[in-house]
Amino acid sequence: MFSSMKYLKSFMKNRIPAQLVIQFTNHCNARCPQCGMRVSAKFPRSVLSRDTLKRIVDAAAAKGVQALSFTGGEPLLFLDDLIDMMAYAGKLGIPFVRTGTNGYLLRHSHNPGFEDRIKRLAERLAETNLRNFWISVDSAYGDTHEQMRGLDGVVAGIEKALPIFNAAGLYPSANLGINRLVAGAFTDGLHPSQYSDADAYLNAFYHVYCNAFDRFYQSVRDLGFTIVNTCYPMSIGEAELAGGMNAVYAATADDAVVRFTPSEKAMLYKALLHTIPKHRSSVRIFSPLSSLYMLMQQHTTPMEKLPSYGCRGGVDFFFISAENGSTYPCGYRGHEDLGKFWDLNLSDLKPNGDCRLCDWECFRDPSEMCSPVLESIHQPVRLLRRQFRNSTYLKYWIEDIRYYMACGFFDGRQPPDSNKLGTFTPTVAQEMGLNM
Repeated sequence: MFSSMKYLKSFMKNRIPAQLVIQFTNHCNARCPQCGMRVSAKFPRSVLSRDTLKRIVDAAAAKGVQALSFTGGEPLLFLDDLIDMMAYAGKLGIPFVRTGTNGYLLRHSHNPGFEDRIKRLAERLAETNLRNFWISVDSAYGDTHEQMRGLDGVVAGIEKALPIFNAAGLYPSANLGINRLVAGAFTDGLHPSQYSDADAYLNAFYHVYCNAFDRFYQSVRDLGFTIVNTCYPMSIGEAELAGGMNAVYAATADDAVVRFTPSEKAMLYKALLHTIPKHRSSVRIFSPLSSLYMLMQQHTTPMEKLPSYGCRGGVDFFFISAENGSTYPCGYRGHEDLGKFWDLNLSDLKPNGDCRLCDWECFRDPSEMCSPVLESIHQPVRLLRRQFRNSTYLKYWIEDIRYYMACGFFDGRQPPDSNKLGTFTPTVAQEMGLNM
């Protein structure tokens, strides 16, 4: 990634290799309480036309977009169009093509012909330039996940389907959207009223979620996943609206299951910092420790003293809505309609680096990971000052880069290298101070 001349040229121009998230559709057939696109939600549904999609993909290739994600809703509801567009993006030379599913096609695994049906699905996906394919998993407990999604039998189907995908050369990622049911009743039962004061509650919250994430990573590994990603909690309520957020991407809700206070969010990121290193040697976990550390700091540090890098949404990363085909800096800055992507002149967009409105990992994680490279080229003195004030971040970042290399930068078309992953042990993390 960082050694490629193409990416080096981007960095020299003060750019991160561009990423475009296309909301292919907002149709969905699941009942997830954490998502405003759930099947029971009442709003006009949309799907981008093939002509519009082709024009967007043409523009993405011409503008040098390196990562193209087709999201939903549920993208696989329109499987033929989706496969055609992913194959088209590959032919145009876009190297990182991604999509995912709620897993509804993996249900009914006990029915005759299941293996043949999934084999054909896997082969069709593998024939495209698809690099990463995610499957949503909401909880360490299968019954809780299925109840949240309204998709009975999907967990057994996932377990049965993963070896079939692997045989076709696809290694799907488990995608966790952090919620209060990630460990079922163990996390759902937490409430401040049970504790003597706020500090006691947050301390208990931290330890419960350490155990919850530990259970989750173990459970997806037992299912057969070799890659895991964590979606940080997103909800839009009155406070977020007042702060300037306006979700054009409805993969969020005001439901209590995904609402966390800033202090609780800080504890979530701290719990992930503690837990992830324990599992890095056995499963490829995309979530970078450096980004988690910065997000934790964001929710505990006065804004003027924040050490984190701002999001590159609207400069290097963009979101296209299924509702109107317009482009936005991200899915949560719906006030900023940038027009059609093919009309955008990306070189005219100047980095400002000050947006921290949301914790959307799709844009925040790569912003935190790549910004030190930009700063080392364009503002090296500032980088030195930053690391002098906060050397912990640099330690995390170096460890992340080493880990990402060991993971083959999470190539979902390759199996994990157990020898390389085996060098990452909890001892290293503890020496870095992760056991806080």
